[in-house]
Amino acid sequence: LASLYPDTPPWQRQMLAVGGGHDIMLQQHGNAHGLPALVLHGGPGSGCSPLLRRVFDPQRFRIICVDQRGAGASRPRGGIEHNTTAHLIDDLRRVRAALGIDNWFVAGGSWGATLALAYAAEEPTAVSALLLRSSFLARAEDIAWFFGGAHDEAPQEWARLAPLAPDADLLPWFAATLRDGNDEAQRQAALAWWQWEQALARTQAPAPDDDDTVRALIDRYRVQSHYLISGCFLADRPLLQRCADVPRVPTLLLHGTADRICRTEGARLLQLALPHAQLRWIDGAGHDPTHPGMV
Repeated sequence: LASLYPDTPPWQRQMLAVGGGHDIMLQQHGNAHGLPALVLHGGPGSGCSPLLRRVFDPQRFRIICVDQRGAGASRPRGGIEHNTTAHLIDDLRRVRAALGIDNWFVAGGSWGATLALAYAAEEPTAVSALLLRSSFLARAEDIAWFFGGAHDEAPQEWARLAPLAPDADLLPWFAATLRDGNDEAQRQAALAWWQWEQALARTQAPAPDDDDTVRALIDRYRVQSHYLISGCFLADRPLLQRCADVPRVPTLLLHGTADRICRTEGARLLQLALPHAQLRWIDGAGHDPTHPGMV
């Protein structure tokens, strides 16, 4: 982490009303006259973190961090009504117009990379460059992979972490529980999801136990399950097809060779769909953006 830039306080922080009962949090860091860089967080539902903006030189970049609908400091947190990929793309149009930006450098990891590509396909003249880490194609097989499609330990681990979940159809159970379950059921579901993520990422963080953190996880995974069960609202035109409309701007794909959350196959297919893009493999890195090679 020593090579990350120091975090800087925001010089602007505002809520932007975007309709449908949603207000999204917008923060700007770094150089107000620098190169505009839009930072898209993952999840969906995770919210922006200091780590995501610390890859940018605050002397050079105008760093724009947006908490997507239902995520982070946006309101209502965990809200899934009027919350689709199309809504998020429209929100980014509103942000760019509100800030008076002609075009910006767009960076995102995992779901953030998915949204960056979907946005670039819709607004090609607004994107000057793309930095995409741990790309996620949001296909049915990619979603099934996360829930254990190719992980030998999946059945027994899910049975231990989420004993009330059915052996099959984990995602519908999570989505229904995180949307309509009682407090304890939602808590158990969120912690099971979190622990499974930690296992896949091979991280050793202790399980959260304070109410505020767990409540935030419930809201985060409610949004994430809402998107995943709907194919991230990209089924009508899959992401790889949308790549035909992505502008031929400088594009860098970064992917860890040991990523067990977003498959390496996705990065290969994405590079084929974006022949102008450079694909750089990070040897030994998983999904964790703090891996030294990824940093």
